[in-house]
Amino acid sequence: MFHREGIVTITGTGTSQGVPVISCDCAVCRSGDQKDKRLRSSAYISFETGAVMIDIGPDFRTQCLANNIDQLDGVFITHEHMDHVNGLDDIRAFNYLQKKIMPIYAEERVLAEIRKRYSYIFEPVAYTGLPLIDLRPLEPGSPVIMSGMEITPLRVMHGWLPILGFRFGNFAYVTDAKYFDAETIASLREAETVVINALHHREHHSHLNLSEALAFIEEHQLKNVYLTHISHQMGLQEEVGRTLPPGVQLAYDGLRIDFRY
Repeated sequence: MFHREGIVTITGTGTSQGVPVISCDCAVCRSGDQKDKRLRSSAYISFETGAVMIDIGPDFRTQCLANNIDQLDGVFITHEHMDHVNGLDDIRAFNYLQKKIMPIYAEERVLAEIRKRYSYIFEPVAYTGLPLIDLRPLEPGSPVIMSGMEITPLRVMHGWLPILGFRFGNFAYVTDAKYFDAETIASLREAETVVINALHHREHHSHLNLSEALAFIEEHQLKNVYLTHISHQMGLQEEVGRTLPPGVQLAYDGLRIDFRY
């Protein structure tokens, strides 16, 4: 079904505070293991004819430098929380390098928030150095074609807030989810590799915790699963990793995953 290959780079696996957390002296925040250092959650998808980013949080600049990202054809945003959009101003570097306006894909509600939060971009009298962006609406279940690859938005619920996951060929990416509709579950079951969130061990009103994520993975027989959006309260990467069932791993910043589309 899928004949071309691409690479997903997981550029961030942390929560809104990142890991280490400012002023925290827990074992995870003091860890010397680089896999316990987590920037805000995002992913970079490079493929034969282009490259896109899922979410553009406040660590976007650092993530681009750390992963040698020098091409970007569009940004797909899951939702409007600061850890998923507050790096948007740094898109200027790609405007300059690629001499193009950057398409930003999100639901209408999220685009409206971007217009408000970044109102200076849309002032009638612009000044030199503003980000150049083109806001494009998405709807769950309605695929878009970006540089020759079909990208399908998936509906998930971040507590009461409807947000998006994304399906790229045989790969699916979901973060900040608590509940899923039937169509999204069907798409995740079909995917060969899935990234899904698992916050920590305690119950949370808007995120899956680890036990909930593992139960969801087992119930729906998801294949090759990587967990993201991980809090320092989850525990050390090495220790938690030993407790996970076959086919499930904690993702880490810089992880690269092959996929087909």
